[in-house]
Amino acid sequence: MTTQEGSAPTTETTAPKKLSGSLGVVAIVFMVVAAASPLTVVGGSVPLGIAFGNGVGFPSLFVFSGIVMLLFSVGFVAMTRHVPKPGAFFTYSGYGLGRPMGLATAYLAWLTYTTVQVAVHAYVGTIIGASVAGLGGPDIPWWVWALAVVAIVGVLGYRHIDLSSKVLGVLLVLEVGIALVMSLAVTFTGGAEGLSLDTFAPAEIISGSPGVGLMFAIAAFIGFEATAVFRDEAREPGRTIPRATYAAVIAITLFYAFVSWAVVMAWGPSEVVAAAQADPEGLVIATAAAYLGPVGEIAINVLIITGMFACVLSFHNVVTRYQLSMSNAGVLPSSLANVHHKHLSPHTSSLVQTGTAAALIALFAILGMDPVAQVFTWLAGIATLGIIILMSITSVAVIAYFLRTKKDTRVWNTIIAPVLGLVGLLFSAGVIVVGYPMLVGDYDAAGNPIFGVTTWICLGIIVAFPVFGYLQAVYLRKSKPAVYQRITEAIGAE
Repeated sequence: MTTQEGSAPTTETTAPKKLSGSLGVVAIVFMVVAAASPLTVVGGSVPLGIAFGNGVGFPSLFVFSGIVMLLFSVGFVAMTRHVPKPGAFFTYSGYGLGRPMGLATAYLAWLTYTTVQVAVHAYVGTIIGASVAGLGGPDIPWWVWALAVVAIVGVLGYRHIDLSSKVLGVLLVLEVGIALVMSLAVTFTGGAEGLSLDTFAPAEIISGSPGVGLMFAIAAFIGFEATAVFRDEAREPGRTIPRATYAAVIAITLFYAFVSWAVVMAWGPSEVVAAAQADPEGLVIATAAAYLGPVGEIAINVLIITGMFACVLSFHNVVTRYQLSMSNAGVLPSSLANVHHKHLSPHTSSLVQTGTAAALIALFAILGMDPVAQVFTWLAGIATLGIIILMSITSVAVIAYFLRTKKDTRVWNTIIAPVLGLVGLLFSAGVIVVGYPMLVGDYDAAGNPIFGVTTWICLGIIVAFPVFGYLQAVYLRKSKPAVYQRITEAIGAE
């Protein structure tokens, strides 16, 4: 059902407003893999993971993360076949654990996707500014470029999803292509110190700060679960969504493990950590220059920028659809559920998300925060830990839902795989929390990491949003039962 702009507000008796479309497996995979932004990860997370994480062993963490995500996906995909709703995490949590937990998860998901989007806005603003200045152009502050990107993303997000998918598809092919060409060039030339599998040795995996490294590795997977968010716009969603989910996880895992290994080999295990620490923002560009020449250097520099643009565009689309679903649930203003009569897009939600991103960028600029060391790193940490908690809650919800309903009796799909995925997620969360002070730079006078003010603020934000959602649901249940009942329409909770 498509609701035209200017239609009457939703009431308790009005059917939820829905999007429509015919996206296939390839289009949806493009959307979610673009959200991971291959060159944002290769040019940003990989150098930072090597420099401040577990060094040479960082590529192995992509493999570990991929295995955990695949185990999680088994139960996640099982839910997509029985829950015909586009809300993904918060919908499934609602069906499995009840409305209050579903709403708590919804707010945590909104926080996660918003913070990762703003984090990349800050990073791309920095890269554009440095590139323009390096070419002899004016030295314009990072936040000016970031706000310009926010505006362009807002225009595309306002229009039909097919336009975004086409833009993302083209950028994704170019990103993956240049990264693979660079990695193959390293492989065929033998790297700086020869080729080896030292990156996957146990001693290297646990070296340095694996908690920080694991944070950057898992961050590369944020967005793959958005396959379910696009359910209403998918062709044959019962088949398209599961296929797109598995394809996205496998593609992300193989690509990042191979390319990050190639970056280590390009510099050599004995030199790569020092090189990454000296210039994390320029490590991959320097690698391309060394193995692909000046043309490759220019190409990868440009594509890192366009890749980050693709990332924020994809997350913009995801957040606007979360807001639409929450509006249909009656917990956000009804206007956020408006669907444009021509573009068939959640245009009001898109405008609100554009305003949110712009306001946060302006705030960080006023505070004088460093766009990479603070804005990108801190917000990426919040988003990564948030996504792990979201997946953990969803895994529990999957198990609870199928144990209660008996709609799917396959033990591997509904119990074993979700439990194994949950164990992996909780282990990852513990490792990241322990290493969180190092991520945000909380150290005592002697240089030892401590749970300081910044750490507690970041962790407090992660806790505050779902707590607010849970309390809102409890309040609605007591004071506005009609609205509370509407949560079922978007979140579930049978």
